[in-house]
Amino acid sequence: MSGELSPIDTAKFVAAKRAVQYVEDGMRVGLGTGSTAAWMVRCLGERVREEGLDITGVPTSSRTAELARQVGIPVVSLDEAKWLDLTIDGTDEYDEDLCLIKGGGGALLQEKIVATASDRMVVIADPSKAVEHLGAFPLPIEVIPFGWQTTKALVEEMLGAMDVLGTDATLRMNGQAAYVTDEGNHIIDLHVKRIGDPRKLSLVLNQIPGVVENGLFIDICDVVVIGHGDGRVEVTDINEGTHEEERIEFVDSDNIFADL
Repeated sequence: MSGELSPIDTAKFVAAKRAVQYVEDGMRVGLGTGSTAAWMVRCLGERVREEGLDITGVPTSSRTAELARQVGIPVVSLDEAKWLDLTIDGTDEYDEDLCLIKGGGGALLQEKIVATASDRMVVIADPSKAVEHLGAFPLPIEVIPFGWQTTKALVEEMLGAMDVLGTDATLRMNGQAAYVTDEGNHIIDLHVKRIGDPRKLSLVLNQIPGVVENGLFIDICDVVVIGHGDGRVEVTDINEGTHEEERIEFVDSDNIFADL
């Protein structure tokens, strides 16, 4: 199977394969959104079908909900589940403290709500997502449509007083129209290049009227599983202070991702 996948796809697959090993019978599991999270949903669906794993999934987007149903994972809303044992999701960037930037897929609000309603968050990624300082990836913020241009101007003015290297902000588009989230909001991407104090920036952003939530995930992630193109995975647990490396073996029958 490795011969059929690019190195980056192999990295995502083995990270997902390793991450779903954290899921146990009876768990309520938050299901992330994005290309890497989609591999995780497929791997989890495989366990449900082949092992009879009894779980309940709480998706972080309509896209993830549809995929989960397709692969046989029962899904409910967060209001129905109330609290989760575990959330598994991807990331756009992470630093050595396991602080994240998320929201490249446009689901940061639901992703953050679900992750913070979980006992544990496991993040899956490839090695390119590791950074010394957050900010190279544009930081998304979700804003309400009303007065979004004013909100954008206030955010850019605020960025001038923050420890960042850039202050440009752009409205995310979907073709010729503004991108609309599952909650009916817009996304503004902040091109800050480097964030000196993610915790402070997160707090200040959420004080600006019109900003619903930002894509900085601080003190939320517990474990990062990094997949490599050669089948290796690295697992860093910030609570246990451990870093382990292993190899994920898979065979030609592992074709759960054939139509991704």
